[in-house]
Amino acid sequence: MKNFKSGKYINQGYYKSFQPNFINHKWKIQDMEVIILLSQADRHLGRLDMYSEYVNIDLFIQMHIAKEATQSSKIEGTQTNIEETFLKKKEIKSEKRDDWEEVQNYIQAMKEAVELLHRLPFSSRLIKKTHKILLQGVRGEYKLPGEYRTSENWIGGATINDAVFIPPVHTSVPDLISDIEKFANNQENPIPDLIKIAIIHYQFETIHPFLDGNGRVGRLLITLYLVSAGILKRPILYLSDFFEQHRNLYYDNLMRARTHNDINQWIKFFLTGVIETAKKGVQTFDDILQLQKSLEIDLKDLGSRSGDALKVIEQLYQNPIIDAKKASQIIDKSMSPAYRLIEELEERSIIKEITGNERDRIYVFEQYIKSFRK
Repeated sequence: MKNFKSGKYINQGYYKSFQPNFINHKWKIQDMEVIILLSQADRHLGRLDMYSEYVNIDLFIQMHIAKEATQSSKIEGTQTNIEETFLKKKEIKSEKRDDWEEVQNYIQAMKEAVELLHRLPFSSRLIKKTHKILLQGVRGEYKLPGEYRTSENWIGGATINDAVFIPPVHTSVPDLISDIEKFANNQENPIPDLIKIAIIHYQFETIHPFLDGNGRVGRLLITLYLVSAGILKRPILYLSDFFEQHRNLYYDNLMRARTHNDINQWIKFFLTGVIETAKKGVQTFDDILQLQKSLEIDLKDLGSRSGDALKVIEQLYQNPIIDAKKASQIIDKSMSPAYRLIEELEERSIIKEITGNERDRIYVFEQYIKSFRK
């Protein structure tokens, strides 16, 4: 894409904002390395999507979304681990509740946005609704949830004067987002979908259309686009973990596209992220299937209690947090056998106590969560 021109800096008095060019036009791929990476990304993504047909994805999708929510929020400085996303608010330490609530909003935004795709196309309306859920009742709730900004914002630096990057003036945001919407839904523009969403993500982050939450919404849009385009049947690919691990490269490649018109390097980085993330996703599902088989064998020697143990395990795939009261409800028995079952699972290192309390103890499905930490 040798002819790519990112845009230009415009003098706004005491600072310069960046005005990106529209992206809804014909694109020509000229870099063979991009084509090779695209082929690999399509292949690995296809392998990952296969699990939507052969595995009960609904059992595991909560963990995928929880991991994405924690990693995407981590890029913005929020610190919540996967286990904590499944705890109740009262079970979270007071100093961590703000972070926990932001992650909960991210999870809710993803779930509702995927449902909205049944009624809405990939559009400005979808973006606004997703943003509104993301910022509802948390630290950014006074920064126009669900509305594009009506003032300037900036990236990096304490003030606009020492900012690393200043996005376009707010008056141009509606037209720039409209251009993204047209580009995303342009069926006459024969550009591969993975390259299209790489460009969309770059452009969205460059526009920075909201006062807060731009990074999180931009990363959500990647998965939403892949589902809307039919590349994924279910939302099981999330790039935030890759972006978090390579945070400096993530920001540097986005910036280089603006300053050096080097969109190729950004697309290569993005496709590499798809390849690595899809590979990890396949490995995670393989690990889970192996875990299921090994637990079925391991728990057989519990005799009559093995059926109850497997009932509890099946619930833990959807929500990896449990206590004795919840176990009692799952197996439909009194607290006494529930306590004995919990003790048995803990002795076998299947679950792990995480509170350190003598009473009201909470356990996490440790072996399962390890599959998502790799």
